[in-house]
Amino acid sequence: MLAAKEGAGGARRAARRLIAGCLRSAAVRSGSSGAPAAFARRQEFARCAAGRRSFSAEARGPAASGLRTAATSLQRRARRADCSPRLGAVRCSSHPASQSAPATSQKKVTITTLRNMYKKGVPIAMMTAHDYPSGLFVENGQMDICLVGDSLGMVALGYPNTSQLTMDDMIHHCRAVARAITHPFLIGDMPFGSYETSETKATENAIRLMKEGKVEAVKLEGGIEMASTAHRIQRVGIPVMGHIGLTPHRQSAMGGYRVQGKTAAKARLLLKDAQALQDAGCFAIIVEGVPAPTADYITANLKIPTIGIGAGPGCSGQVLVQNDMLGIFDKFVPRFCKQYTHITTVVGKAMEQYRTEVKSRTFPAAEHCYPMADGEEDKLRAMEQKEKEDSTQPTSAKPRKAADEEDE
Repeated sequence: MLAAKEGAGGARRAARRLIAGCLRSAAVRSGSSGAPAAFARRQEFARCAAGRRSFSAEARGPAASGLRTAATSLQRRARRADCSPRLGAVRCSSHPASQSAPATSQKKVTITTLRNMYKKGVPIAMMTAHDYPSGLFVENGQMDICLVGDSLGMVALGYPNTSQLTMDDMIHHCRAVARAITHPFLIGDMPFGSYETSETKATENAIRLMKEGKVEAVKLEGGIEMASTAHRIQRVGIPVMGHIGLTPHRQSAMGGYRVQGKTAAKARLLLKDAQALQDAGCFAIIVEGVPAPTADYITANLKIPTIGIGAGPGCSGQVLVQNDMLGIFDKFVPRFCKQYTHITTVVGKAMEQYRTEVKSRTFPAAEHCYPMADGEEDKLRAMEQKEKEDSTQPTSAKPRKAADEEDE
């Protein structure tokens, strides 16, 4: 009888140790995060497991089986609830994901991400950027792709068209945008003249754009005639995005920015261009300035994503020039561009208000100024007053002795 009582008492003590260890694990999970917390969780689970083994060794007989089963179940539930990275991305917060996870915590978009989105039919959101602030807009907007497009020649540098942009210009702006981008896939545009003359020159410039511009892929314009160039570039390990339809580099030869693929015959030619780029290894193709049925026809006959701009809703994704959609660049707004806001109007009103407040001396107000330490302003005024008083007193005559010495 005494031995049975001692065995039951040992079982209870072991169970208490086990349950306390599991509760410590839960406390660590709910109150900590990061590497130190993960280490602490592993320690607590080790204690928890050790307690279970000790309990199993100490508890004997049918009287202890219920406690043993309950303790084992508790340990398993605690392990399943663990939030350490090795067990997967399990949220540890009671707040909604949109509140607990900032945009920068999103997974980095890669070529594989884009391919998976395409396979699942998830539309790809792409936006241009040309400097650090516009890059932050793309980053915070959680876009899938950020394109440093040659449109920056017009919207950021004031060139009359995109053809005047140089390779050095593009590298400079790509580097600025790259400093802002962590989540979207970053693509740099190959400027006019940087890839058309030879495949060797095109490859060298693409490498420059990757190394110096910090981009992850390059984009070039053209169809069948550029397929071998695209193939050569991607052979050295640089992902290439194609661009067909309305190609701005050739707007002079086209007679301006004109819609392409308006007939069945021309739509088929555009498809051949797209298929040639696909066969050359391009991971995606921009389709610009074509009727929606033409874009749908091209998209349906490809095995890679199409990104539309002025090509209707049937493409695998969409892209717009940021300055156009924000209403910043007013010189020319394409018909296909939706302006989601009009920043030029907002900025104009702000500038006018600032000028008015400066002229009327209502800016800066007290809340925009830095105070002096207590009592220092009075001291400063006293010093100023003393200097004024000293300056108004007549200069005292020189001592006679000093004057005589000067005469000698």
